[in-house]
Amino acid sequence: MITTHPPRPALAVMYAGLALSVAALAVPYVDHATANVLASHLRHGYPAYSPARIDSAVTVYLIYLSVVGVLGIACWLATIRAVQTGRRWARPAATVAFTLGTSIALTNLLIRDTSGDTGLPPLLGWTGLLPGLAGLVAITLLGKERHELRR
Repeated sequence: MITTHPPRPALAVMYAGLALSVAALAVPYVDHATANVLASHLRHGYPAYSPARIDSAVTVYLIYLSVVGVLGIACWLATIRAVQTGRRWARPAATVAFTLGTSIALTNLLIRDTSGDTGLPPLLGWTGLLPGLAGLVAITLLGKERHELRR
C-alpha cells in the first residue's frame, strides 16, 4: 500500500496565506480605530460630503471588506482541509479561489470611483492583495508536488 503525505511546503504557504487573510481583514478595523486612512481618503475625494455621510461610506466599506475577508478565510480553510485529506480537487479549487480572490483584490486596488481617485486608499488595496501572493506560491507548490508524484 502506498501512502502519500500532504505537501508540507504547500500547506505552510497556505497557512501563511490564511494568516495574511486574517491580517487583511483586521487592517481596516485597526485603521478605523487609529489613523482612519479610509475616512481621510473619502473626505479628500468627496470634500462636500458631511461627516455623517463619510462615516456611512466608511461603514459600508468595512462591511464589504469584512465579507470579502471572511469568504477568503473560508476558502483558505476549505482548501487547506482538502490538501490535508488528499482530495483530488484540492489544486483546482485552490486555483479557482486564487483567481477569484486575486481578481477581487486587484479590482479593489485599481477601481476608480466617481471622484476620479481609487475607491480604496492604497494601504487597504495593497493589503488585500497580499493573500493572493501566498495563493500563487501555494498553487505552484501544489502543481509541483502533483508533478513529482507522477514520476
